[in-house]
Amino acid sequence: MRFFNTEGPVRPEMHYVLPPLERWDLDEVLRMIEQQKYFLLHAPRQTGKTSCLLALMERLNRNGHYLAVYANLETAQAARENIALAMTDIVQTIAAEARLEHGDTGLYELADEMLARNAPTRALREFLTQWSERSERPLVLFLDEVDALVGDTLVSLLRQLRGGYRQRPRSFPNTIVLCGVRDLRDYRIHASSEDEPITGGSAFNIKAKSLRLGDFNAEEVTALLAEHTQETGQVFTPEALARVWTLTQGQPWLVNALAYECCFELPAGRDRAHPIDADLIDQAKENLILRRVTHLDQLADKLREPRVRRIIEPMLAGNALGEIPADERDYLIDLGLLRRVNGGGLAVANPIYREVLPRTLASGPMDAMPQIRPTWLTATGELDPEALFAAFLAFWRQHGEAMLGSAPYHEIAPHLVLMAFLQRVVNGGGSLEREYAIGRGRMDLCLRYGRLTLGIELKVWRPGAPDPLTEGLTQLDDYLAGLGLDCGWLVIFDRRPGIPPLAERLSSQDTQTPSGRAVRLVRA
Repeated sequence: MRFFNTEGPVRPEMHYVLPPLERWDLDEVLRMIEQQKYFLLHAPRQTGKTSCLLALMERLNRNGHYLAVYANLETAQAARENIALAMTDIVQTIAAEARLEHGDTGLYELADEMLARNAPTRALREFLTQWSERSERPLVLFLDEVDALVGDTLVSLLRQLRGGYRQRPRSFPNTIVLCGVRDLRDYRIHASSEDEPITGGSAFNIKAKSLRLGDFNAEEVTALLAEHTQETGQVFTPEALARVWTLTQGQPWLVNALAYECCFELPAGRDRAHPIDADLIDQAKENLILRRVTHLDQLADKLREPRVRRIIEPMLAGNALGEIPADERDYLIDLGLLRRVNGGGLAVANPIYREVLPRTLASGPMDAMPQIRPTWLTATGELDPEALFAAFLAFWRQHGEAMLGSAPYHEIAPHLVLMAFLQRVVNGGGSLEREYAIGRGRMDLCLRYGRLTLGIELKVWRPGAPDPLTEGLTQLDDYLAGLGLDCGWLVIFDRRPGIPPLAERLSSQDTQTPSGRAVRLVRA
C-alpha cells in the first residue's frame, strides 16, 4: 500500500504523489537546457525540489539526447572551509552518482587523477572538462544542497563552474542547475580569504534565471488526498479537505504530514470505513506540533537567528518592521517562514507556522511556570470563563513579572507569558489560535474549549504613546464581530518606565466596545 511521504524524495511506487514535472514550467526548463543555460532552483525545505530534479534527470536520460546526473553535495559541508577536503568530496560524489545512474566506473579513476594532478581550486573544473570531452552526449548536472556549503568552499565551487562556462558544451557541462533553499542573490559568503562578504551573484554571474518551486494550490491538495481515496476507499470529507488547505496553505510537507498522521497514525483514521473529517485533521495538527516533528523543529530553530528575530518579533507585537534590509526579508521568504500577501505586506506562511512560532517562543515561560491547579473547570469539566478570569489575575499578580525574564523575545515577553498560561489551560482539551500582522499594534487570541469560545486582544502601552484603551476597544469590537461573540477580554500591558510594581497596578474592570459588546479589561 502506498502512503503519504514526509521523508526525502517521492517514489511513485511507494508514495502518493503529484507528477513532479507538472509543478514547474517544464517547457521553460527544457528550453533553457536546449539553450545551454545555467540556472537555479530554490524553495523552502521539503517542498519537492529533489523530486523535481530526479524526475527531470530521468526524463532527459530516457530521451537519450543528454547525459544527466544528480548529485547531493551536503556531505561536503562537514569540510567547512577546507577546500582540499571539500573538493575531494564533491568530485568523488559526482563520480559515484554517475556510476549509479549510468554505470560509468571509469569516472572513479578520472576523479582520482584530477584530484592528484590539480590544485583543489581547479580540480572540479578539470574533472568536469575531462568528463565532458569523454562523453558522447552533452552533460546536464544537477547539484543539490549547494547552499549547505560555506565560505571559501562555496566560493571555489562557484568560481570553478564559472571558469569552465565558456567551454560548454564540448568541454564543460551543457547545463548546470544549482539547487538549495535560498536564491543565489541571497548568498552572503563569509570567506576567510576575503575582507568583505561575497554575494552569490558576483561569484556566479553566469546564472540565467532563478526558478522557485511553489507550494501546492487548493486543487493539487485535493488531488493528492484523492489518491488515498482511490487506493483505499477512505474519503476525506469536504470539511476536512478545506481544513487541510486552510491550515497548510499548500505547503507540501505539511499536507503530507497531516494526511499521514490522520490515515496511518490515528486509530480512528486507520479504520478505512471511517471518513477523515475536520476533527481528525485538527487532532493530527496538534500531534505534529506537540511532537515537535523535525520539519517544525528546524523551522522553530531559526527563531534564534538575529535576522529572523528582527522581523518576527515586531510581527508578533503587531508593530511596523522599520528599516529591515531586503535580503533579510527575502531570507525569511526563502525559508518558507513568511509569504508576501496579495496587495503587499508580509504574513506568516500558514496557520500551522503561525501557531508554532509563538508556541515555541512561549515554551520557556511554560517550562518555568509553577504548577497551577485548574480552578477554571466546572465539576463537569467545562471551562468557566469567570473562574478563568480570576485564575489569570491571581497568576499574573503572583508570577507575571517574575516570569518575564524567561521569554526569549523581550519586546513581547508579556504576550509570551500570557500565552504560556493559556496554553496550560487548553492543554486539558481545547485550542488557542493566534492572529497577528504587521502594523496593527495588537495580537488577537481565540481560546476554544468545548462549547466556549473566548476572544482576547493584547495591547501594549509603550513609552511616549497615549493610552491604547480606545483603540483597543475598537479593534476588539471588530475581532469579536468576526468570531460572532458578544463579549471578550482586552489586556493592556503597561511597558512604560517608572510605573508602580505589577502587584500594585494590576487592575480589572468591566467596560464595553463602541457597539456595546461586553469587555473584561485588564491593565497589567
